[in-house]
Amino acid sequence: MTDAGPASEELPDGTTAGAAREDGDAPALPDDPEAVERVREALVAWYEADHRSFPWRETEDPYEILVSEVMSQQTQLDRVVEAWHDFLDEWPTVETLAAADRADVVGFWTDHSLGYNNRAKYLHEAARQVVEGEVEGVEAGAFPRTPERLQELMGVGPYTANAVASFAFNQGDAVVDTNVKRVLHRAFAEIHNADDPDYETVANALMPAGESRIWNNAIMELGGVACGKKPRCDEAGCPWREWCHAYQTGDFTAPDVPTQPSFEGSRRQFRGRIIKLLGNYDEMTLDTLGHRIRVDYSPDGDHGRDWLRELLSDLADDGLVEVEETKDETVARLQR
Repeated sequence: MTDAGPASEELPDGTTAGAAREDGDAPALPDDPEAVERVREALVAWYEADHRSFPWRETEDPYEILVSEVMSQQTQLDRVVEAWHDFLDEWPTVETLAAADRADVVGFWTDHSLGYNNRAKYLHEAARQVVEGEVEGVEAGAFPRTPERLQELMGVGPYTANAVASFAFNQGDAVVDTNVKRVLHRAFAEIHNADDPDYETVANALMPAGESRIWNNAIMELGGVACGKKPRCDEAGCPWREWCHAYQTGDFTAPDVPTQPSFEGSRRQFRGRIIKLLGNYDEMTLDTLGHRIRVDYSPDGDHGRDWLRELLSDLADDGLVEVEETKDETVARLQR
């Protein structure tokens, strides 16, 4: 027996898992309301019976959920847990974050290796927008409740806005991330065979109306636990095996998953080193900074002043550092 499914288990419709059907038909997205309801109930029951424990799943506080969503972007969830707790220990409310020194928030991001420091800047700015009531129709200090209004916050795109609306207020649409796309691609023939799959339409058709909180948690859990790159259908007790195209045909292909660029030696790595150093010093000259962030720094070399100025320019554009050019030298400091 493999992780992908048994070689000879008979399924409810008489087919055999892991082998193509004799009539060549694949399971289709249920179009009968009762069948759709069975699909929904099976997934929710599976999730409620047992799921991974993450602290942000135990809260409906939109601030705490926003912090978790921003931290989770391109960062493994297990690494986020400690950082999330530490962040909320430091800034437990949206008001305390809005009042914080932005350099301290960026420094926290760097110290916890969360990557992409501009996300810290955007999160800090979003907190200020909430506290000062800059979102149309939302009073000062209150969070927007819909995906549309949440997108008015700095750095909050459609996915994050929908996630916060779902998990905090139960007012979101179906979440469609890489894991969910993989689930839908494998489970339903219409998605698997389509040249340009309409994941959003299928995901929203499956989601029970007004239940975005539990549904999105459940289907994301399915993608993270049972339907990963290496499927664990039987081991994880996937609740959709009865309907799943991949399980019944043995075809577990899935959409290409973007690979994260290597961090070692990347511009992201050196940007992070710059932020961390400037957080420890009031200011640093160009060459002093260069020698501190890489051992092969040479003022006139390939990784010299021109290369470092480009990094500082990017950080300045992101509002993270200030660069002062004088006749004699260049000085960098964190923006405050």
